Amino acid sequence: MQMTEQRTATVVVEWRGELLGAVGPFAAQSPYWAQIGEVAAAASRAAGVPLAVLRLLSVAGGEGGRGGGAVYLAVASGRPTGALAASPVLPDAGHPLRLRWASADGLATEWAWADGELASLGRSRSGPVEQVRSWNLSALSRFPTADGPVWLKSTPPFAVPEAAVIARVERARPGLAPRVLAADGRRVLLADVPGVDCWGAPEDGMLEVVDRWAAAQAALAADGPGELADCSPAALAERFPALLERLRPDLSGPEYAQARELAGQLPALAGELASCGLPLTLVHGDFHPGNWRFDGGRTTVLDFSDAAWGHPALDGLRPQPFLSPERWADVRARWVDAWRGLLPGCDPERALELAPPLVHVHFALRYQEFLDGIEPSEHPYHAGDPADEVRRALRAAAAR
Repeated sequence: MQMTEQRTATVVVEWRGELLGAVGPFAAQSPYWAQIGEVAAAASRAAGVPLAVLRLLSVAGGEGGRGGGAVYLAVASGRPTGALAASPVLPDAGHPLRLRWASADGLATEWAWADGELASLGRSRSGPVEQVRSWNLSALSRFPTADGPVWLKSTPPFAVPEAAVIARVERARPGLAPRVLAADGRRVLLADVPGVDCWGAPEDGMLEVVDRWAAAQAALAADGPGELADCSPAALAERFPALLERLRPDLSGPEYAQARELAGQLPALAGELASCGLPLTLVHGDFHPGNWRFDGGRTTVLDFSDAAWGHPALDGLRPQPFLSPERWADVRARWVDAWRGLLPGCDPERALELAPPLVHVHFALRYQEFLDGIEPSEHPYHAGDPADEVRRALRAAAAR
């Protein structure tokens, strides 16, 4: 049966710690499970009281974080007045890996912190909080104020504290990252960034972000890793064999044998990459057009929660899967020219040719970190991703 990307959402309603029933299913315009704004709005209308979505409970069908029938848990702000169906789930005793915004008390604490910081800034909230996205990698909510919207972003323990990374980037290249209004560990209040996300790279003007990001990375290379995880090519080569043993049940016999052979080649590949003359530096970790925001004049880089210490080719290659071949050729050429201008004598083109297997090794390791850090009901978001990235690494190595 062919999979459809249509998502339906059923919402189980909790009030004062009790499961009262469910509303839905609703047809959602966005197929992505993590996009919960329209789900919260539809469920609130059906329940007759404002609801806040807490977490995904289960999903039937769909894959890759989209499609199928998703079941969510939401907390009600008061006793619902709408008709509720029987709840499709049983009461939950909790889980040690549950993220703080995935429970009623935890989400209330996040929002209370944001309200307190806004009051301190003289920008108290002027209306209801609007949930935008919530899943195991982040919770993003919009707080309206008289001076424009402010964004609360909360991230998990396995994410880097974004405010510290943004501070680094701002020292190297002012205006390249969002403005931090307040921060507390892995929660941050961000000023609004006008414009549109650059899915499809619609305008040539947004491509200046490639030059500005390369310049920032060249400047940041002298800082050293600090709080950033070591994801240098040598570190990836060292960590990969242990991951392969964990993934052995998910790989076929030939795939496992090929992956073991690749593991033996990675140290030499890391050495070749080092010979290209580009420095280890801060890497964004997910540097694709969906994390670039363009206002018609300047592009801002968003979402630094996957930042690490590594080779800049990781970011240089990241836009490719999101672009047409023609547009990728433009972005690739821009990246190569930027680094040649910054470091005469380096070989960025060769780096892009060498790096693909290591890029996929990086993502295999990162996806496994996600799975290790989240409760089982959230696993459908990332299930199979580490093994799939190993397969992509094998194809990339074969293509070389």
